[in-house]
Amino acid sequence: MEFTKGHGTGNDFVILPDPDGALDLTPGLVAALCDRRRGIGADGVLRVVRSAKHPDGAALAGEAEWFMDYWNADGSFAEMCGNGARVFVRYLLDTGLATPTGAALPVATRAGVVRARVEGDTVAVEMRRPRVYDASTATLGGLTLTGTAVDVGNPHLVCPLPGGLELPELDLTRAPQVDPAVFPAGVNVEFTAPGTPVEGADGHVLMRVYERGSAETLSCGTGACAVAAVALHEAARATGVVAVDLPGGRLTVTVTDDSCWLAGPAVLVATGQITPESLHA
Repeated sequence: MEFTKGHGTGNDFVILPDPDGALDLTPGLVAALCDRRRGIGADGVLRVVRSAKHPDGAALAGEAEWFMDYWNADGSFAEMCGNGARVFVRYLLDTGLATPTGAALPVATRAGVVRARVEGDTVAVEMRRPRVYDASTATLGGLTLTGTAVDVGNPHLVCPLPGGLELPELDLTRAPQVDPAVFPAGVNVEFTAPGTPVEGADGHVLMRVYERGSAETLSCGTGACAVAAVALHEAARATGVVAVDLPGGRLTVTVTDDSCWLAGPAVLVATGQITPESLHA
């Protein structure tokens, strides 16, 4: 089985080329590929398949040739992955499956069609505008934090840290406990602290994240969009630019009247072959 390994600000993925949807991809195989000791190691799997050849992408085939079939590291599905979409686009362009034309490149996902632009090492994807919609809590150890629920095509809970507590102090080796009535399908939980002013940005936020199905990751694109939306909301701004610093690097989020652009580096680091049977040895 052919694969490519790539990452966006440390949020890493195993990319599987499967244009005609012939690969028998199962939750067990995905989890084995993402195993960092016995597999390749990744936060998730990106299957590159033509939209017309995948049941979840067929309805979008008229808008986008390629469908991003994204799986979490534990073998579960996710509706959307912002860094995954950026790495997916880098793969399409670097392998010649898509050609840069100056126009935005459309990619089908379970959350709808996203569009991408590439400038050098930076890949920016335009996603739906984040929707700030509720308040809820997350409990981490003996600490309960109040947060803001945000829909970015997938669910998020953005929890600012109280004064006196620093992001590096958090133990994210276990999943935060959240209200299942508010998040029946689970949720990505972002923990934030204010950053110092950044030139060209309306806000600057520091962030760590626990992703459902993948545990703590070095970066989360949709999470950065959720965090930016909350920062702008709290500043009484409908639109703006927010720099979000994660353990894996900086992402820049631009919220407009009707969409959200997520920008940052996307890198392919290796290609190779793997025998699926060996993953279960």
